[in-house]
Amino acid sequence: MTEALEAELGEAAERGPDVGASHPMPAGRLAEIAVQDLALIDKLRIAFEPGLNVLTGETGAGKSLLIDALGLAVGARADTSLVRHGSDGARVEALFDRLPEPLICVREISAAGRSTARIDDESVTAARLAGVAGRLVEIHGQHDQQRLLDERWQRELLDAFGGLEAEREATSAAVDAWRANQAALAELTLDPRELARRLELQEHQLSEIVGAKLRPGEAAEIRARLSSAQHAESIARGSAEIHELLAGEGTGARDAAAEAARRARDLAKLDERYEPVGERLRGLAAELEDAAAEAATLAESVEHDPAALARMEERLSVIYSLERKYGEDEAAVVAYGEQVASESERLRTLEASRDTRQAEAARLLGVVATTSSALSSGRRAAALLLGRAVEEALGGLGFRQTSFQVAVRRRSAGPTEPAVEFEGERVAFDGSGVDSVAFLIAPNPGEPARPLARIASGGELSRVALAIKRILAEADHTPTLVFDEIDSGIGGRSAEPVGRSLWELARSHQVLCVTHLGQIAAYADAQFRIEKRQRDGRTVTEVHRLTEDERVAELTAMLAGAEGGAGAKANAEELLTRAQAWRRAARGD
Repeated sequence: MTEALEAELGEAAERGPDVGASHPMPAGRLAEIAVQDLALIDKLRIAFEPGLNVLTGETGAGKSLLIDALGLAVGARADTSLVRHGSDGARVEALFDRLPEPLICVREISAAGRSTARIDDESVTAARLAGVAGRLVEIHGQHDQQRLLDERWQRELLDAFGGLEAEREATSAAVDAWRANQAALAELTLDPRELARRLELQEHQLSEIVGAKLRPGEAAEIRARLSSAQHAESIARGSAEIHELLAGEGTGARDAAAEAARRARDLAKLDERYEPVGERLRGLAAELEDAAAEAATLAESVEHDPAALARMEERLSVIYSLERKYGEDEAAVVAYGEQVASESERLRTLEASRDTRQAEAARLLGVVATTSSALSSGRRAAALLLGRAVEEALGGLGFRQTSFQVAVRRRSAGPTEPAVEFEGERVAFDGSGVDSVAFLIAPNPGEPARPLARIASGGELSRVALAIKRILAEADHTPTLVFDEIDSGIGGRSAEPVGRSLWELARSHQVLCVTHLGQIAAYADAQFRIEKRQRDGRTVTEVHRLTEDERVAELTAMLAGAEGGAGAKANAEELLTRAQAWRRAARGD
């Protein structure tokens, strides 16, 4: 950790409870981020506070670019178009105050398209980076708000709120086991005539292979013997000549070597240096005798009988025929026969296996019903709690008389669709259980609650998303939450409750928020202005942490534009004063 960062964090601690959290904040918050050569960013370094950090500035200044940089640092997909024009590559470094020691994550992207990642100076894959650092940061953008309209995602949120991970995993495992058994059962389903045909074919093949009694290497041996038989006369004559040369009486090399050995033995009596020579000659005589005997034996083994030759030809033909059908050599044919024997046994026991699988299918379907029922019950209980909690949170965001409900319904199965039975009804299922989940909202009293996707405006959806995130965050241990333009579609009247809600969320999580609304920015523990400047003929993005006086000026511009006068400044001061008073009251100061 740099000395400057240590000093910055020390100052943050000394600033007291307005920056800190009223509840212990999970270790691993984003302490600092450094960015170089990323799009409009030339070089910058920002130290963040533990509480609510707000990024403000004109549209296009690069506020969301910082969020993109953070995403890269925690393993998001690299995009070479983000590399600053004229640079060889971009670099992002994020420092997290994870215990027992800080965590440094680095991501580099080359203009040529290569991406590298490091964790504490150790090179890792982007997937590994995401697995480690991705758990420390959760980024919520407008895409996440749109995802909130997906009822499948609503079901995921309900399960997370209810802490139903174990029930969900048990249901998914039960469905996977049932599906695997169904696939195995399908393999056992054969037409009786097809079964008889396959058994007859395999028994014929097995009979051929077993009856042949093949021996690995047999064909090569037969080919060698047949080749010898074709040259029997020449082999016999040559063998006789070898025997005569080696062992002929008086003329063979064996007798000459033996005589030389005797003379060497006599000389050794006179000069002991001849003793080794005599030993070698005696060994040579024995070798010559063995060679002569082996030549005679080989000559005798050459087949002369026409009937025996015919039998060898016939045997070789059988082996060749089997190899053409079942394998490239004898070993492959034998192995194929073993496979056929195994498959034949499987087919003969097919009916019994099918009965076993069918019984298992009924049992596994019962497990699916049991686990799905437990999951469904948990969802219904959690739905009531989540509905009430979100409705209360929406009240604090300006929805004074809004009704919010979480509907949990079972999906009826079609005539041919796999199903489990609940209370006499055939209910469809998949790995997520038997329920469909829908978030319903009635913004106006007396109106029926309707699905969120059919009734919520952009501003309403942003506040609903924030309310749900705030409720879920109470059970979430992700240290840093990032909201990119959570104020999309929200007017000034609704913005101040959003700012308060973000500040309350920042008591148990570090929060980074990109906003255009002064009513939200006023509740920040730390405010940063993002702006574009011209430097050496290039456009660059700069980030500056605002002092209290500078915050007044920034809020004035956010409320009334660059030409805001004394009245706008007074409004900004009043907004800051009101926000500070509200925060003191919320902390119980």
